Amino acid sequence: PVREAILKLSDEGLLEIYPQSGIFVSRIPLAALPEAIIIRKALEETTARVAAERATPSQILALQSILERQREASAAGDSDAFHQADEMFHATVADVAGYPGIWKYIQQVKVHVDRYRRLTLPQRGRMPKVIIEHEAVLTAIEAHDDEGARRAMETHLENLLDNISTTRHINPEYFDE
Repeated sequence: PVREAILKLSDEGLLEIYPQSGIFVSRIPLAALPEAIIIRKALEETTARVAAERATPSQILALQSILERQREASAAGDSDAFHQADEMFHATVADVAGYPGIWKYIQQVKVHVDRYRRLTLPQRGRMPKVIIEHEAVLTAIEAHDDEGARRAMETHLENLLDNISTTRHINPEYFDE
């Protein structure tokens, strides 16, 4: 089982195997990030738009609860809990839209993006900014403003693209040219 797990992680580009030398965690491939973010953005803009059309009051409450978990994690400086709540927020938006399978597909595409995102969370003001962006998505979903939800998600994920060079500059050892 360990060998199979290592081979799977290698296939996903997370490990580099050097026979007779060792196994090492791979660096984040810089060139792969924009494409993965663009794929994610296209899919999540759609789920946000459809979620705004279909959201029920109980689903909106679930999203509000997740956002509150993010606020608590941010206040505590707990980037792991914040990341988990962030994932849950996006997965729930896809679920509200009626397309939970889209989130599963996004998870496959965003393996390296998640590694990069974890490096952005300790940056000053990053967690509060994400909360504000999620609030904009949620406000549009609550108002059943499908275009507003799409635009808010677009803005939120566009910020990932904009932050690549800053994060790379702060943590150059984690990135591969």
